[in-house]
Amino acid sequence: MDADVIVVGGGHGGIEAAFACAHLGKQVILLSLDKKMIGNTPCNPHIGGSAKGVVVREIDALGGMMGILADHDPLQIKMLNTAKGPGVRCLRAQVDKYGYPAYAQKLLDEEPNITVLEEEAVALLHDSSRVYGVILRNGEKLKSKAVILTTGTYMDSRIIRGDEVYEEGPDGVKASKGLSASLREMGIETFRLKTGTPPRMDKASIDFSKGQVEPGQAGYLNFSFLSDRYIPLEGQMQCHLIYTSPKTLQIIRENIDKSALYNGSITSVGPRYCPAIESKVIRFGDKERHQLFLEPETRDGNSIYLQGFSTAFPRNIQEDLVHSLPGLEEAKILKYAYQIEYDAIRPLQFDSSLKLKAYDGLYGAGQILGTSGYEEAAGLGLMAGLNACRAIDGLPPIVLRRDEAYIGVMIDDLVTKGTEEPYRLLSSRAEYRLLLRHDNADQRLTHIAIETGLASKERTEKFNRKIENLKKAKELLSTTTISPGPSLDHILKEGGYPASQDGYRAESLLKRPGISIFPMLEAVPPVQELGLNPDSLSSLETGIKYEGYIKLALEDAQRLQKAEMVLIPEEIDYSSIQGLALEAREKLSAVRPKTLGQAERIPGVNPADCAALLLALKRMKNEL
Repeated sequence: MDADVIVVGGGHGGIEAAFACAHLGKQVILLSLDKKMIGNTPCNPHIGGSAKGVVVREIDALGGMMGILADHDPLQIKMLNTAKGPGVRCLRAQVDKYGYPAYAQKLLDEEPNITVLEEEAVALLHDSSRVYGVILRNGEKLKSKAVILTTGTYMDSRIIRGDEVYEEGPDGVKASKGLSASLREMGIETFRLKTGTPPRMDKASIDFSKGQVEPGQAGYLNFSFLSDRYIPLEGQMQCHLIYTSPKTLQIIRENIDKSALYNGSITSVGPRYCPAIESKVIRFGDKERHQLFLEPETRDGNSIYLQGFSTAFPRNIQEDLVHSLPGLEEAKILKYAYQIEYDAIRPLQFDSSLKLKAYDGLYGAGQILGTSGYEEAAGLGLMAGLNACRAIDGLPPIVLRRDEAYIGVMIDDLVTKGTEEPYRLLSSRAEYRLLLRHDNADQRLTHIAIETGLASKERTEKFNRKIENLKKAKELLSTTTISPGPSLDHILKEGGYPASQDGYRAESLLKRPGISIFPMLEAVPPVQELGLNPDSLSSLETGIKYEGYIKLALEDAQRLQKAEMVLIPEEIDYSSIQGLALEAREKLSAVRPKTLGQAERIPGVNPADCAALLLALKRMKNEL
């Protein structure tokens, strides 16, 4: 059996890669070690969060699947950072650990261009410059025009708790053996990373009254721009906030030498922004307590996830630690915490299209590229799938800019700077986060989905209708004066202002702090008649309120784009360029940036080096 594209791995990156290729008309084989684990959430079953929630919106705007899957039946949903500016607001949903993958598997089964095989790839079919398929463990050879690796945390993975170490993948699935060694034989450099997950407890054995209720949020909250339904607050499940006790910290300090993180069992690097509880206690020794969250894993099940309590302690100490927490004194552990080590490929070996530089036809996405998180994997999977198909069709790749998408920021960081630890997206990584907002992801990216063929007819029609109505609404607000009277008084009162005998232009009034567009709708009926949903109206309001700041950010981004337009020839010899520091020559030779803008972002390449490089490029151009 052959295909246009073979996707190795059925995690979140693999799902997006497979669907992207299928929606572009390619025949896809998706390889999974266990069909029942496709779309699994082996750690916290939540989608979104800081920066990650915007990525899910971007995936959806580009025609991807994660937003649709997350909206199917979330346990809880809320907008984070609502007290802060729009550049850091993001959506987070607690999804059902069983319902989410079940829905993903159903949609995969219904897609005629995707064939799912429960097989293991142990090597790649390749020559000196091109990959053209995979070899399965049973010896069968599958040929393709492109291969996308989305192996997650399975390559040569091992589970670790204290002195307990054994080969296995997440959630009891077997580890992938052979592929990693095959990649190294091809000259591809791998490295070891690790991540971890906390214990799960039986819901019936927990006293939730000792925790603080953390409810979801009412309102029109969806990841997908195609969603017309939302989960009302009364249909959402509650989470609970608790804190470690003094006894918790005492147990950790007295037994720290028994943790695999400190006894030498683990030597790989884990995620900095999601450390084990013992690492937090040791690193922040002055803190008297650490917050934890009790979160349901399923709607109908009894498993509770202890968010913030990842650990590498052995089982007996885990029990003592869990029982030291308020409300968990009698808790029954359903699943013990563990750390997992696995192989990844150093991301500097990939270009901005997510193709491995050394081999045509080979792409990567997700944790095999050194990322952490379902959302990062999904974003990379979508772009790898899109660009693999474009390469097959002889088209140039789609490369998202840093001012265009968080996905663009992530890819640029990985292929330009590399990583020594599991890479996690943060809003602080994006210099243009006011442009990369939750509310405008479709306005930034859906035109790309339409142009490339990833957008369905439904998405295209809905997007075009929305853009047209937003333009009409903005024009109405800029030309309508709200006269003195009850409607104006209500708007001013809602915003914390006294009544006024003067009339105001609606757009000018909306720019005031505290004034919302929603109480304004009755005073400007034509806007209300356009039928814009609350999500679209919020986007309209943000665009008007922050218009000046957005203009400045766009001007700054345009300056960056000028540097991106200065192309660097692939054959350039950095060692021969005068004025380049030795470190800059080494870094430039390793990364092989395609533009001056990318060269400027390489660590170790300073402004003086970029000036010398620009001068050399001008000389080369004049010599042609």
